[in-house]
Amino acid sequence: MALDLTASSVELTRAICDIPSVSGDERVLADEIESALAAYGHLEIIRHGNTVVARTSLGRPQRVVIAGHIDTVPINGNVPTRDVEIDGTPHLWGRGTVDMKAGVAVQLKLAAELTAPEADITWMWYDNEEVQAEKNGLKLLADERPDLFAADFAILGEPSDGRIEGGCNGTLRAVVRTRGVRAHSARSWVGENAIHGAAPILSRLAEYRAREVTVEGLGYREGLNAVAIRGGVAGNVIPDLCEVDVNYRFAPSKSIDDAVAHVRAAFDGFEIEIVDAAAGARPGLDAPIAQRFLAAVGGEAHAKYGWTDVARFSALGVPAVNYGPGDPHLAHHDEERVPLAQIEAVERGLRAWLTTS
Repeated sequence: MALDLTASSVELTRAICDIPSVSGDERVLADEIESALAAYGHLEIIRHGNTVVARTSLGRPQRVVIAGHIDTVPINGNVPTRDVEIDGTPHLWGRGTVDMKAGVAVQLKLAAELTAPEADITWMWYDNEEVQAEKNGLKLLADERPDLFAADFAILGEPSDGRIEGGCNGTLRAVVRTRGVRAHSARSWVGENAIHGAAPILSRLAEYRAREVTVEGLGYREGLNAVAIRGGVAGNVIPDLCEVDVNYRFAPSKSIDDAVAHVRAAFDGFEIEIVDAAAGARPGLDAPIAQRFLAAVGGEAHAKYGWTDVARFSALGVPAVNYGPGDPHLAHHDEERVPLAQIEAVERGLRAWLTTS
């Protein structure tokens, strides 16, 4: 069925979640979003692949970007959605309810209804957020249409438990290698075991203590962890190579160069290959427009521990925050579920900010 943007944000969440859109398969949902928005004359609609942009052009002195991704991780028996009650609180259960179709539903409803917001708004719903960066719809849009990202402030509707989360940590992936000499395992003394040689790498990781770094008043917790290990040739061969994949999450006060230097120092003496890195984003909550957002939504800001696309806005000089319904601990979980009241609360918060000067 066609999306009905006059429905409640809860019902709209249900409808969007019941349209499967695993990364790489977002076309049907993108089509539905584009079709539903076409009925609203106050919006200019721009389609870029499976990313849909809708924006107002009211001549307001400020512009905000409000964005959300429409893809999910793979479904595992958790579509269609269903209503559940957890400790007496009504929830909507199913893939995407947390990450992040409830946030998208709120955004779509407000995009349709807010014909005269206090600031001009550029709404962005993009694909392929859950996979490798080169496929990310927001990145591809920024490469092709950087003009669409000109704004004074940005909000990403990632799940934040209905709280404001400023900025985000950076992330880096490295491969730490040990090398040896192959030999028959019956004559192991002839060779050199690369897996055994990796023991000090694991010891350093086990002894590592995460730091909490305060940036603009928010505390960002760092982390250095092994996320995979590979080694071995056959059941009777001494291995000549072992690789430990390491992920470093670092505070937004560090640059990528700082993060690389930290990882190289942590594994000094070992062969290291940096395979991926993305800078974090500082909170950017000191801007007057951000302060008005904090006041309208209420509560205090918190740090975002994970990396999100707010970093893309930060790199363009646009202060950005995460604000959306759903407990981030349940993102990608097979028991993914969002409290109905939290969807409604985020809608009220955004509506209040966008309709008051």
